[in-house]
Amino acid sequence: MKRMDFFHASPYQRIRFLFRTLYSFGPKQLPMSEYCAAARILRGWFTKKAILKCGKQVNIDQGARYGLDIILGDYFSIGKDSFVQSGTYIGNHVMIAPDCGIYTMNHGFQRTDIPMRKQGLTKPKPVIIEDDVWIGTKTILLPGVHIGKGAIIGAGSVVTKNIPPYTIAVGNPAVVKKSRIASKKTGFGRKVEKD
Repeated sequence: MKRMDFFHASPYQRIRFLFRTLYSFGPKQLPMSEYCAAARILRGWFTKKAILKCGKQVNIDQGARYGLDIILGDYFSIGKDSFVQSGTYIGNHVMIAPDCGIYTMNHGFQRTDIPMRKQGLTKPKPVIIEDDVWIGTKTILLPGVHIGKGAIIGAGSVVTKNIPPYTIAVGNPAVVKKSRIASKKTGFGRKVEKD
């Protein structure tokens, strides 16, 4: 929230902004959740007060940052130093590893007569992550992507397009490599046919 926006925001938005600010000054820097349960509980409490909706038993790890306008499902976990931008919906039982970035906006760059830094941000494109998704470390999700239920995104991937349910996608840009649904012949996941 920009400084000017704060004064035009509703009282509810101002309170959420203040809780996120307090989170940034203290709980965000506390020890990692695996070493300190009190830190995990405190970060979760501040997060519930700061965002639109927060499910039960979430784990917000050390250094994680987030926008105000996000929705987190039950049993959600986000790793150390990851970032979730406003306009993101995350379902239940989602695991996001350390150092990930989820972006719903980008810098404007349409004009060439003024510097890009002066063009502001693009209109938000929501990111949707359905239930039971695992996002590997150092992964980046770009604006507007939809990750289907039960999908796995491999470490270091850059997701530029939608990922179907129960598939494994890796790479830059991320490409679906195989399905998690067992094949009748082998019992293992089958390879996805390329178009």
